[in-house]
Formats: sequence, C-alpha cells, structure tokens
Amino acid sequence: MNSIFELAANNLVSPIILSFALGLLAAMVRSDLSIPEAIAKGMSIYLLFAIGFKGGASVADHGVDATLIASVVAGLILSFGIPFIAFALLRVMTGISRTDAAAVAAHYGSISIVTFVAATSVLESQGIGGEGYMVAVAAVMEAPAILSALWLVARGNAKGGGMDNALMREIMLNGSIVLLVGAFVIGAATGQEGLAEIAPFIVAPFKGVLCLFLLDMGLIAGRGLQQAKGLINFKLVAFGIAMPIIGSVLGLVSGMLVGLSTGGVVLMMVLAASASYIAVPAAMRVALPQANPAIYLTLSLGVTFPFNLTIGIPLYLAAAQIIMGAN
Repeated sequence: MNSIFELAANNLVSPIILSFALGLLAAMVRSDLSIPEAIAKGMSIYLLFAIGFKGGASVADHGVDATLIASVVAGLILSFGIPFIAFALLRVMTGISRTDAAAVAAHYGSISIVTFVAATSVLESQGIGGEGYMVAVAAVMEAPAILSALWLVARGNAKGGGMDNALMREIMLNGSIVLLVGAFVIGAATGQEGLAEIAPFIVAPFKGVLCLFLLDMGLIAGRGLQQAKGLINFKLVAFGIAMPIIGSVLGLVSGMLVGLSTGGVVLMMVLAASASYIAVPAAMRVALPQANPAIYLTLSLGVTFPFNLTIGIPLYLAAAQIIMGAN
C-alpha cells in the first residue's frame, strides 16, 4: 500500500502532471491563458507520430508472434465489450437517457492515446519496459466501441443513428487513427535504424511537448467543467471514477491471459481504463447528434482523464506489480 501512495506522490509532482494541473487551475480562475489551436493540433500530430513510430520500430525489433496477435484480439474484445458494462452501469447509477448513456459508453470503450503516452512515460521513469506493439493494440481499440454504442441505441430506440458510409468513413479514417497506424507501419518498416535517424526529433523533445500538450488539456478540461455545471452530478462523477477502475481490472486479466510483461499489462490496463475525447466525440457528432456533448466530453476529459493521470496510472502499476510479483 505504501508503494502505491509513494508512486502516486511521485507522479503528482512530475512535470507532466503539474503541467495539466497548471492548465486546469488557469481555466478555473478564468485566466486568458490559451494555446493557439494550430499549435495544439501540431503537438497532437507530433505525439501520435512519435508514439506510433517508436512502437513500430519496437515490433520490427521484436517480431510478430502469438502474444502480439493475442494482445490485438484482446484489445478488440475489450473495446467491443466495455461499452455494454458502462452502459448498464450508467443506466443503473444515473438514469440518464439511453442515447446519452450509449454515447458515454462509447467513450469508455475507446481509448485516450494521451493517457497511454503518459503511462509509457511513467513506466520509463520507473525503469519498466513494455511491449512496443501495445501501440497497435491502442489503434485497434479506437473504433469498435463506437459500433457497440450504435447497436445499444438502435436496439432500444428506433430513432437511433444508423451506420452509413459517412459514419464508417469518420470512424475508420479518423485522422488520429490514420496517423497512429501510419507512423506504426513506417516504424515497423524502417526498424531501429530508422528510429536512430530521427531520434533527436521524436525521442529527446517528447516529454517537453507532452507537458505543453497536457497544459492545453488542462485548460480544456477546466473550461468544460465550468460549462457543465448543473449537468454533471455526483452519480455521474462516481461513474467517471468507478468505470476506469472496472476497465483496468478487465485489462489486467486480459494482459495476464495473453502473457504480457508487467509493463505490457499496465499499458493494457491503462487502455481499458481510459476514455476517448478525440476520436469518439467526432464520431458521436455524426452518429448520435441528439446526445449531449456536455455530458460525455466532461466525463471523459474532465473526470476520468485527470483521475487516470493523478491516481489511476500509479494504482494500475502498483496492482500489476503486486499481482505479477514484479518489483
């Protein structure tokens, strides 16, 4: 237990977390601090390219094996299945409409790539390695949850959104997915030699860019919380904290079943515990325009995202170490 608190304390005073806290505080006191949208988008592109490329290079070094394939399959199952758990929990705990519950559930079945990147940084700081191909698992977990959410709406509401070509294009060709997968393929094709060529660009500046990106995320989260006053009650906040814990347990079991290392299990836990705030909101605007974005965006970005950054990641790491017997 002491190790959990110690790791959480260390994580709380890391530059990454403090940058997010600064943005959150600035938003809450209504500061005019802001990061231009073009710069924020540029940082997002950089982070996705860097993590995808490094993951692909790691796969080239590691090789394709049964564990990699099993991990991808496990990720797909988690992404399809978690929305059903989230949906049921929301309906029991909060009583929000079926459409809003399905939209929220889609976010929790998908993943937050920034939370994944932050977890990777924490593992590196602890000297713990994780399978590089977990980037591929992250990529395949982006879209399936959206399909599950649409099925949930269509099953109980004749007015639910349909699965047309425009929506399929929005899901499968979402910029974050294309960039992440594309960078992964480039990294896998060029291997460690390719990584060495551009290491000064995607390795050394990585954490600094991540700090600035999380500063922007803090600003967005803080302003979202202010705008959602009256909509987000205690029960919804409780869901936003309970659901990542439930997801992390499913990720832990899945990671152990497929034979991942301690670091790989932690990353699987983080993927299953995180909630999307980029790809899924874009798809929900097309698929379920009647769902309230103030609810699903505030829960994913304003509640679950900071919980995972400050408490969740250290908790998942400590749990994986204890259960798997790692130091």
